[in-house]
Amino acid sequence: MDLKQLEYFVRVAELGSFTRAATAIGVAQPALSRQVRLLEVELRQPLLTRNGRGAAPTEAGTLLLEHARGILHQVERTRDELARMRGSLAGRVALGLPPSVARALAVPLTKAFRAELPEARLAITEGLSTSMQEALLSGRLDIAVLYNAQARAGLDIAPLAVEELLLVQAASSQPPGVAKPATLREISALPLIIPSHPNAIRMHVDAVLAAAGCTPRVELEIDGVPAILDLVAGGAGCAILSRNAVASAPRPEAFSVRRIETRGAPALRIELFTAVSALRPATRTQQAALALVQASALERLDAPH
Repeated sequence: MDLKQLEYFVRVAELGSFTRAATAIGVAQPALSRQVRLLEVELRQPLLTRNGRGAAPTEAGTLLLEHARGILHQVERTRDELARMRGSLAGRVALGLPPSVARALAVPLTKAFRAELPEARLAITEGLSTSMQEALLSGRLDIAVLYNAQARAGLDIAPLAVEELLLVQAASSQPPGVAKPATLREISALPLIIPSHPNAIRMHVDAVLAAAGCTPRVELEIDGVPAILDLVAGGAGCAILSRNAVASAPRPEAFSVRRIETRGAPALRIELFTAVSALRPATRTQQAALALVQASALERLDAPH
């Protein structure tokens, strides 16, 4: 067996599909299938059960998957240590960010990464907190920033920042001047354009409103910050988003933002955490990348408290 065969097998087993694995790796599906089949021939037993819905590891495949992850990780660590001997950090770091956080951090983080880790590669993926947790556990992500992360087996989480959530309305719909904060009861009567479940901000807003005895009036469910902002600017409704999501819009002046008062607190807030796998020790490059994420968040997001 060789490393390429192991990598191909791991990707298919983790993604549950030859098609998805071929796309993720960037190879033709027949070539990927051939390499996995050669691995099965060498080991003289089937490693994957193939069906119309995809592929799943057999009992032998599950055992190999556990060993292959460790082998590939050790290879990456070896490359990292050899790079350290020549005075540099190298390798690939896969980072997952929520869409609204990506709008605030992606550009400055990419610049900092290129300056501090010129021989390493950063791959940024946008996604929901729930899907990014699964990607961390399966090894498709090295680091993720998650909203309202909860302790979970296999993940190490740490507080990163606290984002204030604001009521966002079209500027044309609001009179000029300083707008007073909005109450939860007022918000429950407004037509909301909001992501669908299991989006973390949606779930947080629903929980806060429910605790106050209110029910949101959902006008539209849209999973995408740019689309939500376009609809708000067009007068289709209002939204609840972070300040950075509005500030990074092409025309932030098209919006009016108001703070949201909650019981016992002057503002509606949601916590952000960093998360890494507890099953795979981080390489030095990944540790350096995590430090850059933390520094970028400190500069552009509210500090944790």
